[in-house]
Amino acid sequence: MFKGKGRKNRRSGERITFYVHPLFLLFGVFFLIRRELFLFLTYTVVAVIHEFGHAAYAARIGCRLNRIVLMPCGAVVTGDIEGISLSDEIKLALAGPFVNAVCAVAFIALWWLFPDTYPYTDTAAFASAALAAGDLLPAHPLDGGRILYCIAAKKKGEPFARRLMFVCSGIIAAGLVALFICSVFVRVNFTILFFALFIVCGMFGGKDCRYTRIRYSVADDLKRGMEIKKVALRADCTVKKALSYLERGKYLEITVFDGEGEYLCELTQSEFCSILDRADIYRPLSDYLDDF
Repeated sequence: MFKGKGRKNRRSGERITFYVHPLFLLFGVFFLIRRELFLFLTYTVVAVIHEFGHAAYAARIGCRLNRIVLMPCGAVVTGDIEGISLSDEIKLALAGPFVNAVCAVAFIALWWLFPDTYPYTDTAAFASAALAAGDLLPAHPLDGGRILYCIAAKKKGEPFARRLMFVCSGIIAAGLVALFICSVFVRVNFTILFFALFIVCGMFGGKDCRYTRIRYSVADDLKRGMEIKKVALRADCTVKKALSYLERGKYLEITVFDGEGEYLCELTQSEFCSILDRADIYRPLSDYLDDF
């Protein structure tokens, strides 16, 4: 992979890094030669939107998008999700295709409302729908493969899940190669071949689509002034549930009560984020209130 230039994240002070896989460049040259550069750029934008769909759900469980790798027929996000449940990992995998499906519907609606946009919305709608559907195939590094991995790991354990995903990925890659060979006798479709190579590369990679724990900073927002958001929660509420009340541009204050409704303490956003930094997000707040 080629390491691209990172850019600073204003809120975290950390770098978001973009990588470009060599096959992505080859894919772009192929479309340029075919005079279909607009189509290539559309698919690239749709793929990046897909990855930010994952990032949006990751933010709900206290994680931050760390890196985007642009690859042919898609992109991959990486980081670290050590400690999140398999159920949340499945939801994280579904978030990308869901965003693409919503975009496809939105582009179709735009086409109906403004027919003159058809040459552009048609391409964007098809690209969004194709990426949403294709990404659910049970192969690594597609989200469908990740979902298969999590379901199998729940039932049979991770060693079995890894073997199953490797076998399924190999079968799908072989099927795509067979489709490409068939296309040679009708109309050569190199996109299918690139997609097969994408899956083959993923078969020998590690577990991907990971995120790092988010680091919240309100220093810049406080200069402009922030609305205070007050929330009352019971101490047996999970850290993950409390995290869902964090909102960009608002300063969170949490009033904590016990099971009988008696006041225990009040947490500022800074205090809650110090808990978040070390907490298991599935544990109750009460496990982390000794210092308050």
